[in-house]
Amino acid sequence: MATKKTATSKKKPVKKPVKRTFRQKLFRFVLKFILWFNVVCIFFVLLYKFVPVPYTPLMAIRAIEQKNAGKEMTCSHHWVAIEYISPNLQKAVIASEDGRFLEHSGFDFTAMQKAFEGNQNGKKIKGGSTISQQTAKNVFLWPGRSYVRKGFEAYFTVLIEIFWSKKRIMEVYLNSIEMGDGVYGAEAASRHWYHKEARNLSRYEAAGIAAILPNPRKYNPLRSTPYMNRRKKTISRYIGYVNLDY
Repeated sequence: MATKKTATSKKKPVKKPVKRTFRQKLFRFVLKFILWFNVVCIFFVLLYKFVPVPYTPLMAIRAIEQKNAGKEMTCSHHWVAIEYISPNLQKAVIASEDGRFLEHSGFDFTAMQKAFEGNQNGKKIKGGSTISQQTAKNVFLWPGRSYVRKGFEAYFTVLIEIFWSKKRIMEVYLNSIEMGDGVYGAEAASRHWYHKEARNLSRYEAAGIAAILPNPRKYNPLRSTPYMNRRKKTISRYIGYVNLDY
């Protein structure tokens, strides 16, 4: 006779949860943070490739400064397509701020080297930031000179150079930068300073706006000081040598 074997139920061994060390948990957290940070940043860079930038951190900071100083909070900002911004102004900011804008990939290392050497010698010269770097700073970051902010500026500069065209960078730049106290962008500046639309700016008027960009809350394009006259004449002369080959 065949003997029946009674099947004994075998319990599967229960897997004990793996206990991660503090270092492992920290590593996973940092990894997730970096991943999501990049996802969010790339999302906004791609969004602003097609959508006008409605507001910038600098606009908010200036509004707070105005409130703390007891002044009326003002923010004049009118976004217009680059086709409605005079080529004179496009050429003027290249001539005054970043002569190699159409050639470099976001960073002008020659200008940076000159700026570094000049600062070492105590000379007052431009900081070496390109239009791409200034766009990254104005749209995504806060003003300042810390190494942390400079690192973020370099990061966003790389992103916009990858995902945006030079024409788009110029369009965002000319619609976002500070061009007076509470005045942002080419259209608002044109109306504020010259009472006309940005597409109608003459060469000398465009040079006047470009001339105040190093410190737009201090300088005035209509004030005929020797310094402003020299800057406007120099920029106006160089406009003729700039080729807008986007």
